Amino acid sequence: MNHFFSIGLNHKNTTIELREKFFLNDVEKELLLSELKNNPVVFGAFVLSTCNRTEVYAHLLSDTPQIILDVLFKVKKIKDVSSSLPNFYCHQSDQAVRHFLCVAAGLDSLVLGEKQILGQVKQAADLARSRGMMTRELNILANVAIRAGKKAQTETEVGFGGSSVSWAAVTTMQNKLGTLAGKSILVIGAGKMGHLAAEQLRNKNVEHIYVMNRSCDKAASVACEIQATAVGFWQMKEILLKVDACICSAGAPHYLIEADLVQEVMAHRQGRGLTLIDISMPRNIEPAVADVQGIELLTIDQLDQIVENNVRRRRNAVDAVKTIIIKKEQEYFVRIAKARLAQEAAIESYV
Repeated sequence: MNHFFSIGLNHKNTTIELREKFFLNDVEKELLLSELKNNPVVFGAFVLSTCNRTEVYAHLLSDTPQIILDVLFKVKKIKDVSSSLPNFYCHQSDQAVRHFLCVAAGLDSLVLGEKQILGQVKQAADLARSRGMMTRELNILANVAIRAGKKAQTETEVGFGGSSVSWAAVTTMQNKLGTLAGKSILVIGAGKMGHLAAEQLRNKNVEHIYVMNRSCDKAASVACEIQATAVGFWQMKEILLKVDACICSAGAPHYLIEADLVQEVMAHRQGRGLTLIDISMPRNIEPAVADVQGIELLTIDQLDQIVENNVRRRRNAVDAVKTIIIKKEQEYFVRIAKARLAQEAAIESYV
């Protein structure tokens, strides 16, 4: 008999500081899966780590979920276990299945109904599959969850009016500046979130969009697509002097915008304020930047508060999404039962 667990933390029960601590980059995800694979108690697992959550879903051969946390703390090189443990939740069996379906459908996201989570779930499953960590039951669960998420997006209004973190950042910026038409905006990061943010800014009639990225080629590619200007990190001070606001989604392991630099920039902006929105995980704008006069710094955790009025219609769709989840949960267990019967029949015929 195997035991299915979901263990993790998310934006609902932790601060952004703690989520940063447990955020897993691509290398750490692979290391965690490798460590779990080498553990004889772990039958299969996949890991989901985003700006909103870090979760491990695993089939264990014993009722010992602490094993998962031990590996996670080891990978993150965190020795002070006791102070962080109370922030983790643990779901088992059908509760773990239901939780995962809610995550995939966007009900557990910081921005209700966000669509990016579906791609992140697929990537998590693909990575685990490539490392030989996706059991038959995990494969079935991932497929059912992805279909549930797609059904929620297409058959309900849970994603009405935009639903990604990038959308929330752009909407927040528009609320803060009054209008984005004629403004100059810097987007740091040319990955998926940065790309989405840049596209939405173009649709808002922003006059000048600057795209900054570690890879100049990638910055140039995104800039060409949306008729923006690609710039390098060495131009940071120059660009911050020009723009009205900045969205940062680079995901670098260190601060890209530090308080000393911003202090210097603001001394030459002649009283013009500057809005900075950091949607990176870990954060790429030093928190002390918020103390610089004339700066308004916002992080992921504040976006849901600011776009509250934009999600009422999506909230009205929650019951419909829950109905989808209940049906998909039933579908999952029916498929699991059939798969087990088929396996037993195959074993009997072999014997």
